[in-house]
Amino acid sequence: MAGPAKIEVPEGLGKPLDERSVQKLREDFPILKQLVHGKPLVYLDNAATSQKPRQVIDAIADYYESYNSNVHRGLHALSEQATQAYEGARGIVRSFLNADEDREIIFVKGTTEGINLVASSYGRAHLQQGDEIIISEMEHHSNIVPWQILCEEKGAVLKVVPFNDDGELLLDEYERMLGPRTKLVSMTYISNALGTVNPVKSIIEIAHERGVPVLIDGAQAVPHRPVDVQDLDCDFFVFSSHKVFGPTGMGILYGKAEILDSMPPYQGGGDMIRSVTFEKTTYNDLPYKFEAGTPNVAGAIGLGSALEYVSRIGMNNIEEYEKSLLSYATEAVSSIEGVRIIGTASQKAGVLSFLLDQVHAHDVGTVLDTEGVAIRTGHHCAQPVMKHYGIAATARASLAFYNTRADIDALVKGLDKVIEVFTL
Repeated sequence: MAGPAKIEVPEGLGKPLDERSVQKLREDFPILKQLVHGKPLVYLDNAATSQKPRQVIDAIADYYESYNSNVHRGLHALSEQATQAYEGARGIVRSFLNADEDREIIFVKGTTEGINLVASSYGRAHLQQGDEIIISEMEHHSNIVPWQILCEEKGAVLKVVPFNDDGELLLDEYERMLGPRTKLVSMTYISNALGTVNPVKSIIEIAHERGVPVLIDGAQAVPHRPVDVQDLDCDFFVFSSHKVFGPTGMGILYGKAEILDSMPPYQGGGDMIRSVTFEKTTYNDLPYKFEAGTPNVAGAIGLGSALEYVSRIGMNNIEEYEKSLLSYATEAVSSIEGVRIIGTASQKAGVLSFLLDQVHAHDVGTVLDTEGVAIRTGHHCAQPVMKHYGIAATARASLAFYNTRADIDALVKGLDKVIEVFTL
């Protein structure tokens, strides 16, 4: 089995990004070269899923073409190679997050499953009637519904930290909510609907002062900024591969080893066991205790390749470039008459949600599509956010490092077309 893997290029080694270097990087993404409705594709739906570089596509294809086999169970050459690549990917994730040990990295199918695993295993073991879980008003449904199910089962209470109209959490309210019955805080790092970057390190410190563990939903953070779970000191951290230029159906749950060790299995099946008889089953060590059944080997390899790719660019470089691009986009879109930006927090990542007077968000998206511009419209699996603002949906443009000012200019031109169509 492969030893702990390290990302070959240290964080930030790549040169700062500019329009010229981004144009070169775009060559790695085959999908960006196509036409949509006869227009060059402008892909601004990265908060939903990101596009994949050739390096990731090739890594997945190479697995299926060259050493497709199940892992951990075979002594033949293909199985050994697949196991080394699969466990090597775990090491890459550990290095990328700066986790302490490979065994703290659990492969799941996405952020949603990671949260459900913690709710089902840790939550069921630690919550009793009257206990409390704290989340925020800006959570994705995946960080609401599992806790609702758990609270209903256990008779526990779900408490919700509100945010102001700029889209910033009310930390005073958060501190006030923490009490002796609080058993877990589960909070998003970056809002998928607003782009707000929450002060998660402070959120964690405040909770830990009261002995409360914290889960961080990092799905929207990992593609856009460096993440160091040891520096954050979070107890759990979850993210999805497909948000960070890797394949779908793959995600990560990080947990502190001592906490994961204490948790019961989430699912039963192959590979999560040490021995099975009809009288008794004993469970495997971490991380395999939580990885029942044949894993998504290709997904893990693809994710490892994706994290190596962004690490070569440098996550600090990606963060700085996207800040500049978001500033340009915000100014450009805000200058259009009739536009209202939803989410104006002082700390934001690459999400621009907006409304256009007298035009439904779905109509905005439909017209933009005819111009080759792909955005997301709807409630973005964050219906409580929409309720806060008294709206049903927004149009959302979301950025990645391969986007350019020309993409933003195309968005603005497309919005001019929307206005033209709906004012005739």
